[in-house]
Amino acid sequence: MRKLLTAAFCLVLVINAVIAQTNNPVANSEAIVTSGTMRFTVLTPEMIRIEQSDSLEFEDRASFVVVNRNLPVPNYSTRTEDGCLYILTDKLELRYNIGSDPMENDPCAPNLQITFDVDGASETWFPTKVDPYNLKGTCRTLDGVKGDGRKRLEDGLISRSGWAVIDEQKARNDGSFSLMFDGSDTVDWVAQRVDPNSMDMYFMGYGHDYKKALYDFTLIAGKIPLPPQYVFGYWYSKYQRYSEQDFRDIVGDIQSNDIPMDVLVVDMDWHMDGYNNRTDQTQWTGWTWNNELFPDPQGFIDWIHSQNLKTTLNLHPADGIGIYEDNFTQLASDLGVSASETIPWNIENKDFYKAFFKNILRPHENMGVDFWWLDWQQWMLAPNEPKLGNTFWLNHVFFNDMKFQGNDRPLIFHRWGGLGNHRYQIGFSGDAYSTFPTLAFQPYFTSTASNVCYGYWSHDIGGHVQPDDNNPELYLRWIQYGVFSPILRTHSTNADNIERRIWMYDNFLAMRDAIELRYALIPYIYTYARYAYDTGVSLCRPMYYDYPEAEEAYTFEGEYMFGNDILAAPICKSNNGEPTVDQTIWLPEGKWFEVATGELLEGNQVVTRAFTAEQIPYYYREGAVIPLYPAIRHLNDRPDTIIVQFAPGVTGECSLYEDENNNNNYETGSFTNTLITQATVEGISTYTVNARTGSFTGMPDTRSFQFEMLDKNEPASVKVNGNSAAYTYDQDNRKIIINVDDVSYSSLPLSIVVANN
Repeated sequence: MRKLLTAAFCLVLVINAVIAQTNNPVANSEAIVTSGTMRFTVLTPEMIRIEQSDSLEFEDRASFVVVNRNLPVPNYSTRTEDGCLYILTDKLELRYNIGSDPMENDPCAPNLQITFDVDGASETWFPTKVDPYNLKGTCRTLDGVKGDGRKRLEDGLISRSGWAVIDEQKARNDGSFSLMFDGSDTVDWVAQRVDPNSMDMYFMGYGHDYKKALYDFTLIAGKIPLPPQYVFGYWYSKYQRYSEQDFRDIVGDIQSNDIPMDVLVVDMDWHMDGYNNRTDQTQWTGWTWNNELFPDPQGFIDWIHSQNLKTTLNLHPADGIGIYEDNFTQLASDLGVSASETIPWNIENKDFYKAFFKNILRPHENMGVDFWWLDWQQWMLAPNEPKLGNTFWLNHVFFNDMKFQGNDRPLIFHRWGGLGNHRYQIGFSGDAYSTFPTLAFQPYFTSTASNVCYGYWSHDIGGHVQPDDNNPELYLRWIQYGVFSPILRTHSTNADNIERRIWMYDNFLAMRDAIELRYALIPYIYTYARYAYDTGVSLCRPMYYDYPEAEEAYTFEGEYMFGNDILAAPICKSNNGEPTVDQTIWLPEGKWFEVATGELLEGNQVVTRAFTAEQIPYYYREGAVIPLYPAIRHLNDRPDTIIVQFAPGVTGECSLYEDENNNNNYETGSFTNTLITQATVEGISTYTVNARTGSFTGMPDTRSFQFEMLDKNEPASVKVNGNSAAYTYDQDNRKIIINVDDVSYSSLPLSIVVANN
């Protein structure tokens, strides 16, 4: 079965590469059924769009949520009977009382209803039905969260009830609405609905097939873009009035302490207070380098890149553009406004967008700023466009502007703006408190966000607001959680009592070990980032995706799947001074290899395990094949060696994904997959690296492999491609290690046969 799943995944890669740029908001006419003021569009066997417009002005433009409706028409039939219209798919039966108001629904006799099956039981939905079992999505920010912040979460796309509804005419939590796009050639611009009083819903009746619901959502709402590979490395960040020399010193310390790193974040003090023409303080908004702190901005950016690092600058645009900003006069001239007063922020205006990016942002991008940290936290609704949410719109404009520059892979760092925002990664979750209860909420919050395909939250690792002195244990546990989160970025507010330089802590070595583990996992992480692009299933996802009928999958909220083959259950509580801390974990059916201890545990049970401060509870699924990197210090270069760990199991496989790392060619077929398998029959284990499929510019011609067979006795013999081969046996860890150097990809497959004792 696992081989079939991997083969299917590879097929999905090919199909998605072909259809990547074919979004079309106009549905196939054969999928549409009309009845008076109603229009129904059968999108999939489980999904039907439901519209009502008294003026018969139905929308065929893309919306903020839905950008593609031209899907293959599923099998369905219609009939009219006793004054009712029936639409039947393989999964749903819709009944509409012709000529009636679909929103006037007596629960006993609704005017519009859809019936479907959920695990053998019939379920009925009608438009005013309330669902108490929605599994939730995410929220705009965790600013101010102390402990559990789930009350902030919006509804998601899946539910234990088996249904969910996307209501495009319902106000979002920030008071905005899902508006329309006008179909512009570059950055699709906002437009109002032709009938603001219309009904526009998407019914999703997927039962407990949660993964299919998310995949089909990406068919209509767009894919989760693949971030550049470097974002999965370590980001150093702190809100502090650092100078250029401070940053140079920090990077020097990071390098001298052998800490891997890929992103250096420059918070808001990079710019001066342009509104009072001062350099000794910083207002929220600013666009001009503070030359007292950064006397040579171009030299500073060039130096960052010379250290194999990327950088982002923090923006708070709300106050507009002051008269003292660089290029202000040219901006005012392009906009035809006065050059003697601040130009208000007006990103909902297309002329403002063009002039602002041309004169204010583009010079910094040309200098080498890699992406923007869009730290918007001001008014929620745009003042000059009705119902437009600022957060969503800023994300849309900034991301697509970068995309249409056609240089690096588009990326912004920002807050969640509502459903449809999965198309613009990466999320900044805001200013949560540095406490164990807040940390304990992070795994649930992050994995639950995958229920709206928002798979790339970046949290302030360590916590933003710290009420007490530095707590080395708390910081270590937060970093260990960060290893198994989408983005590993340490950060805090501007406070002298908070230390985020890990080398200043007594338990520094454990923190560095955690970051090194993160870098080892990069090929696995990047493979599942591509998987998220192709399937809509994010890297961090709740247990109930795989085990929807197991009650434990819903109640053990502190654990989650990290890709398809790793179960993560990070420790988010104190050991209270004891040498170990107990962690209670639900292990699903099958066997699970506990990496921290090297023990193979039986599944289908709840276990309580003791872990030291250095240990992280994470588990390989039975038969898992895990690709890893050797020790590296950055992701700018592709390692010459791949380590492959084989968890105990009769069969298993992975398909190692690689591409050019930081451009959009992955969308159109420039990538490779290398299928790696294991199988054991009658005491003989065979491990195979199959021929690579696909191609991309710069792909390696040769590679060395280090194979590690876990939880094994010393073998009776080892053969590589039929010839006896050397190996190392680690008796303490019960691990067989086989090195095969300089393997030509043209000579694959490579076969290792181990006769087990």
